[in-house]
Amino acid sequence: MSYTIALGGKGGTGKTTIAGLLIRYMIEKGKTPILAVDADSNSNLHEVLGVPLETTLGEAREMMKKDVPTGMTKDMFMEIQMERALAESDGFDLIAMGRPEGPGCYCAANNILTELIQRLMKNYPYLVVDNEAGMEHFSRLTQKDIDLLLLVSDPSRRGLTAAKRILELVDSLPIRVGEKFLVVNQCQIDNLKLPDEIVKGFGEQNWGIVPADPKVAEFDMQGKPTFSLPEDSVALKSSYSLFDRMLRETD
Repeated sequence: MSYTIALGGKGGTGKTTIAGLLIRYMIEKGKTPILAVDADSNSNLHEVLGVPLETTLGEAREMMKKDVPTGMTKDMFMEIQMERALAESDGFDLIAMGRPEGPGCYCAANNILTELIQRLMKNYPYLVVDNEAGMEHFSRLTQKDIDLLLLVSDPSRRGLTAAKRILELVDSLPIRVGEKFLVVNQCQIDNLKLPDEIVKGFGEQNWGIVPADPKVAEFDMQGKPTFSLPEDSVALKSSYSLFDRMLRETD
């Protein structure tokens, strides 16, 4: 069974950047191999990680409706497309879900993908899933077992409220959730005080901040993968400190 980390949060909070830094941290700590799953329809985890992405599983679903060669089963076709969609790198492999389904029935394609993904996950002791704000996509397409739920917010009331709503949504889904942790990213307040309802939801010890870091913005503007931030990056140092707390019992 893979140790599964699922990330969520409001758009614009730097969730995918945190996901990339988490993968880098895990590689440096020897927690490999990792299967990274980009479950955000706006796929950009590969840009953060600095790996090319040939195709997505969403594109495979589209192709299955019209491009299955004669004499090939749909299962075989989808397995080939999944192999194409898997980007391999040092310490981790990446697969992207892609955009949601368009018009027409995708039941067969989704059923095949669910089976293939579950089979694929068995090859990796660690699974990191970068989700959209809602968690339904994760529960529908992968597995119903989360060891660490990592929600990312900015220091705004809207961002924190979104994190709380995702937490409530996850609690309502038929999935197991182990630890829950809140990262307040892009923070410019040293002594940030969270609203009582947020602290109650996550716990006194299960949250922390990552300060705003001009290097992150610089890398983003220059098209550099934030996965390769320098060692003196404030965001890198702070996130690593939080990851130490989150993953202290996974060795």
